[in-house]
Amino acid sequence: MSTPYDWLDRSLDSIHKANWYRSTQTISSKAGTIATIDGREMLMFASNNYLGLAGDRRLIDAAIAATEMYGTGSTGSRLVTGHLALHEELETAIADLKNTEDALVFSSGYLANLGAIAAIVGQRDLILGDEYNHSCLKKGGLLSGATAIDYQHLNLTDLTAKLQANRAKYRRCLITTDSVFSMDGDLATLREIMDLANQYDCMVLVDEAHGTGVFGDRGGGLTQALGIQQDLIQVGTLSKALGSLGGYVAGSAKLIDFLRNRAATWIYTTGLSPADTGAAIAAINIVKSENTLRQQLWQIVRFFKQGLQSLGIQAIAFDSPIIAIEMGDIAQTLKMATNLRENGIFAPAIRPPTVPTPRIRLTLMTSHTHEQIQYLMQCLQTW
Repeated sequence: MSTPYDWLDRSLDSIHKANWYRSTQTISSKAGTIATIDGREMLMFASNNYLGLAGDRRLIDAAIAATEMYGTGSTGSRLVTGHLALHEELETAIADLKNTEDALVFSSGYLANLGAIAAIVGQRDLILGDEYNHSCLKKGGLLSGATAIDYQHLNLTDLTAKLQANRAKYRRCLITTDSVFSMDGDLATLREIMDLANQYDCMVLVDEAHGTGVFGDRGGGLTQALGIQQDLIQVGTLSKALGSLGGYVAGSAKLIDFLRNRAATWIYTTGLSPADTGAAIAAINIVKSENTLRQQLWQIVRFFKQGLQSLGIQAIAFDSPIIAIEMGDIAQTLKMATNLRENGIFAPAIRPPTVPTPRIRLTLMTSHTHEQIQYLMQCLQTW
C-alpha cells in the first residue's frame, strides 16, 4: 500500500548511490584536540574551535554564572520578554571588537545572514555573491526575492563585468562574500571589493564566521586585519573561534536599528540563552586581550604548511587554519577519510553538493601540539 511518504525511500536511495549520504558521529567528550567519537578517542582535526575556547574553563564559568543569574532560557523574543541586560553587554562587546557603532545578536550565524539579507534587499534589487559563499548567504538571497547572480570565486574581473552589465537595472545592489571561505580556507580580496562597491554605489556584506577571533590584532576579523574602515555590513558567528553559540550583525547604528524592526529571524526568534551569551562575552574579552592565542595558532598553521610542502602535498590555500586537500573523486575521498579514522584521526570527507570537488578538510587549533601535527602528516604521507 502506497503512502504520501514513499518518495523518501527513493530519495534516500539516490543519495546513497551518489555517495552523498551523511550520518552523525556521537561525541562524548569536552571540546579539544582529543575527542571521544562513537566511543573511541581520536585526534580532532575537523573542529572550528580554532582558539580552543569551547573547552576553556573561563567560558564554562561564565556560562554557569549567567545561568545562575538569569536561568536556562531567555523565555521569549527580544522584543517581548527575551531582551536581557546580558544581551546588551554582548552587543556592546561585539561592536567594540568589530569597531562598529552597534551590533545585533541572533540565535545563530545562519539566522543572522538570512534575516539581514532578506531585510536589506528585495525584488527591485540585485545581489552579487561569490560562487563559493556559504549556504546561508545564498539562502538569504533567495529569501529576499532579489535577483541573485554569482560571480566566479575570487574573480574581480568577473565581478566587475557583472556590475557593469547589471548594476544600473536595479534600485540597490548588495555584494556578499565570506571573508574566509569555510571549505577552501582562502581569503576574499576585501579591499578590492570595497573599491568596486564605492565605484558602483553598492552595499557590501562580509561574513566573518571563520575570520572573527582568528585575524586582526584584537581578533576583529579579516576586515580589521586589512584596516578596512569603510561602511559595510559585518556578519559573523559566536560558535567557532569564540567557542559559544549565536550570530551577529555589526555595522552602523542606523543599520542595526533598521534590523531590529525588519529582520524577521531576529524579531520572531527567542533570544540567545543566558549561558551562550555569558560564554560569548567571556570569549570576546579573552580574544581582545590575549593575542598569544592567535600567535600560537598561526605558528601551528606555518608548521603544518611547511610539513605538507616538504611532503609534496598540495592544499587549496594556507591562508587560514582551514587546510583543504582536494581528492580525485568521492570514493577516493571517502577512502582517505576512513584511513585517517582507522589511524585515530577525525577529518571527515567533504563532498558535493556542499563543495564542487571532494576534499579532506582539516582544521587547526591553538591547542594542537607539534607531535599531533607530525602524526597527522605521517598518516597523510603513508596514504
